[in-house]
Amino acid sequence: MASAKIWHVCDGTQQMERVESLSGTPRAIFRRNAHVVTFFPQSKVAVVEQRESLGLFPNLLKSNDTDIGQLYQLKVQGTERVAGFDADVLQLRPKDNLRYGYRIWSEKKTGLVIQLQTLDLHGQVIEQAAFSELQLDAAVSMGTLSQMMDNTQGYRLERPDLQKTTANRLGWAMHKVVPGFKPVGCYERPVVASAKASNAVVKPMQWMFSDGLATVSLFVETFDRHNHVREGVTEMGGVTHILTQRMGDWWLTVVGEVPSSTLGLFAQGLERAK
Repeated sequence: MASAKIWHVCDGTQQMERVESLSGTPRAIFRRNAHVVTFFPQSKVAVVEQRESLGLFPNLLKSNDTDIGQLYQLKVQGTERVAGFDADVLQLRPKDNLRYGYRIWSEKKTGLVIQLQTLDLHGQVIEQAAFSELQLDAAVSMGTLSQMMDNTQGYRLERPDLQKTTANRLGWAMHKVVPGFKPVGCYERPVVASAKASNAVVKPMQWMFSDGLATVSLFVETFDRHNHVREGVTEMGGVTHILTQRMGDWWLTVVGEVPSSTLGLFAQGLERAK
């Protein structure tokens, strides 16, 4: 289990949020649209990043051009109360075995998702997130959150060298598309220190796909026989699976909130185009 305290404000065009971890390693994540700063108070490090926009709050979907109705069957399951609010309960059942299902509690007045369950291929709950306490129309100041986000005094700033690109430009393609998943972004990532000794090393690629709800990321980097020794599939938290395998001179890592067999299809579909 993990818990966090969240502040969120949106004026219709811009949005800000602060997520403070209440369990595990202390950290506070500030987000202003696509600009993200993560503070780690114990190490006095602040990581500054640009990430893909999540869309205007409280939009659940991660892609505006995905027809969820083609991938999932919607079933209304009534009304329940969560954190003191009345919510419509909806179930999204996948039409194939490539993705998980979801049960969603949507607050009646705002549409805000206040509880979300991820269901396996047999309809069993494998992950759940919910508000235990919720205050809507709270007096959250965008100006105050901005000041907190910009106050990095005393912290060492780290800026991951992410460069937006395309898989085609880097010489990669999907010769067989996984049904329902569309590319939503591609980046060149920083070279890890252990690999910099090799003259043949190139910047790792992260290629992201989404079906509108689930996300899969493909990480491709130069094969390093000292660090890349274990091939196979591992599980993190019941929902997220990780597949690792060698592809000639390359090492592929596929991470996604999908069944492990779906990751295998991504691995089979990836090919070197040049």
